[in-house]
Amino acid sequence: MAIDTTNEVKAIARYVRMSPYKVRRVLDQIRGRSYREALIVLQFMPYRSCDIILKTLRSAVANAEHNAGLDPSTLIVSKAFADGGPSLKRFRARAQGRAYQIRKPTCHITLAVAPASED
Repeated sequence: MAIDTTNEVKAIARYVRMSPYKVRRVLDQIRGRSYREALIVLQFMPYRSCDIILKTLRSAVANAEHNAGLDPSTLIVSKAFADGGPSLKRFRARAQGRAYQIRKPTCHITLAVAPASED
């Protein structure tokens, strides 16, 4: 079963208040899997990032179904990646009037689904 990337449909979740490093470890598990398998994997993984990835995956499949007229049972996660977004910069008070910087990272999650072509 190969992936037909000509009919690729994607969804992007932007400015997610989560580290891209922590999101990538979940995305690596669902990349290349079918939609049904990816749903099962995401529901049983213990990470906080699974919720937003699940929401983005459902959005990508809804886009494929509504905009491209594709059948959800034939879809495969063809691309899944997380890019770093802008970091929120905060300061924590320390001893003797000093301030240490805290960076709260954000990320942009991109998921693309494509129909599996029968070879």
